[in-house]
Amino acid sequence: MNWTKVFLAGLVGGILSFFADFVMHATILGSTYGKYPDVFNQAEGNPLWFLLISLLVGFFASLLFAKTRDCWSGGWKGGATFGFYLGLVFFFSQFYSTLVIEGFPYFLSWCWGATTLISLTIMGLGIGLVQKS
Repeated sequence: MNWTKVFLAGLVGGILSFFADFVMHATILGSTYGKYPDVFNQAEGNPLWFLLISLLVGFFASLLFAKTRDCWSGGWKGGATFGFYLGLVFFFSQFYSTLVIEGFPYFLSWCWGATTLISLTIMGLGIGLVQKS
């Protein structure tokens, strides 16, 4: 395993995921969050924490991709496929929000599941571009 490629792929995937999440949550879903002030009543978080978490997820996804490299096709297609399946794993975990956050709308769990699926597919695409072979 080439550790340089693992770290670089994690960095690229994490940054791509961070920007995809920003676009989806801040731009597309931002007005939806404003409709539920009782649910989303916290102070805004520091964006650097979100970037750090995206980079950590990117690194561990890159490591998992490298360890299972023979299962995926080469290049961005294999990475996107990996990211899609990883996104499916996390898709349904978004439904915990409805169970544990009072007033959390059920449809928003579907939205968060979809954004997670898209974000991790994009992350996988970036990982696959760096870890071509």
